[in-house]
Amino acid sequence: MTAPAQTRSSVDLIRAEEPVLAHNYHPLPVVVARAEGSWVEDVEGRRYLDMLAGYSALNFGHRHPALTEAAHRQLDRLTLTSRAFHNDRLAHFAERLAALTGQDMVLPMNTGAEAVESGIKVARKWAYEVKGVPADRATIVVAADNFHGRTTTIVSFSTDETARAGFGPFTPGFRIVPYNDLPALEAAVDETTAAVLIEPVQGEAGVVIPDEGYLAGVRELTSRKGCLFIADEIQSGLGRTGRTLAVEHESVVPDLVLLGKALGGGIVPVSAVVGRRDVLGVLRPGEHGSTFGGNPLAAAVGTAVVELLETGEFQRRATELGVVLRGGLAALVGKGVVGYRARGLWAGVDIDPAFGTGREIGERLMAEGVLVKDTHGSTIRLAPPLTITADELSGALAALEKVLA
Repeated sequence: MTAPAQTRSSVDLIRAEEPVLAHNYHPLPVVVARAEGSWVEDVEGRRYLDMLAGYSALNFGHRHPALTEAAHRQLDRLTLTSRAFHNDRLAHFAERLAALTGQDMVLPMNTGAEAVESGIKVARKWAYEVKGVPADRATIVVAADNFHGRTTTIVSFSTDETARAGFGPFTPGFRIVPYNDLPALEAAVDETTAAVLIEPVQGEAGVVIPDEGYLAGVRELTSRKGCLFIADEIQSGLGRTGRTLAVEHESVVPDLVLLGKALGGGIVPVSAVVGRRDVLGVLRPGEHGSTFGGNPLAAAVGTAVVELLETGEFQRRATELGVVLRGGLAALVGKGVVGYRARGLWAGVDIDPAFGTGREIGERLMAEGVLVKDTHGSTIRLAPPLTITADELSGALAALEKVLA
């Protein structure tokens, strides 16, 4: 990467944002201008190792050549038709994605929150038309400390008061139980339950991994009770944990899977609900839609993402480099790290509060040329691109050791 032509400094650009951008984020004070692979470069030409990867949206790194080529090729042909017409890329994308995930049908959308909202609507409609739940009585059971998005319906069943405060009244129809607690889940499911919606790994909560057997237990319970199992794989899916989907660690097949982030290859927003034909088949024309959902550009990039995952290379890399990640974190326990949770190339790292908040650790790592994101006090998340090298990963762990020393 060469330094970009830029006449305004990082400080000037950050100050320029202040009066014109709504303050819904508190980013680290770095202004990224270019990126390639696992590295980003700011407007002054300083390079940083990206250990966040866009919350898993950049699983394949910045500007992966196969993905940018697919986007450029499609940009020269057709970008948008809306679903008012067919386009020549959508069927192929849907076929490949359904096959990759072992499902029957695909509902294409744009953002992760749209996928979650779509999953909720489909589950409720299925409950009324197939299960026979009385009108407007359907319930969905979710887990505490979840993160499924920030729409008003989704924050209605969040337990994070920062996400909820000031945004009521909230949407009814949700029951919240502790995560990783099968008895509590069973007690919450009744004849009105349309679905159980959970993250196979809770990302925003700090990469919380359930006990072995939990996901299989959710599958058994929902099948026995006659409700749907919806797995939110928007962050955990598409190679991040060492499998195409995180539920595959327990050989579980949900009724609906929610995908997003990495499905767009870090180029365009692409999300999807994939699932059984008898579930997604409850939708009829006019009942749900999205102007940009399934657009030709998204379908072209999404197909290229699926092709990368079909090789198994990125799942293998996440598994193999995950060993390096866990080994490096284990060596830091007692040296500023009080605990960690990791699966594949994804980790939540709990820092001893005496060493600083998660935000402060992130700022110190930034000074060492490594970008991470904090969550919940003194926890930081590590989620590098799956294209990262062992040496780059070891360098990031060395930087963490340095800022804790």
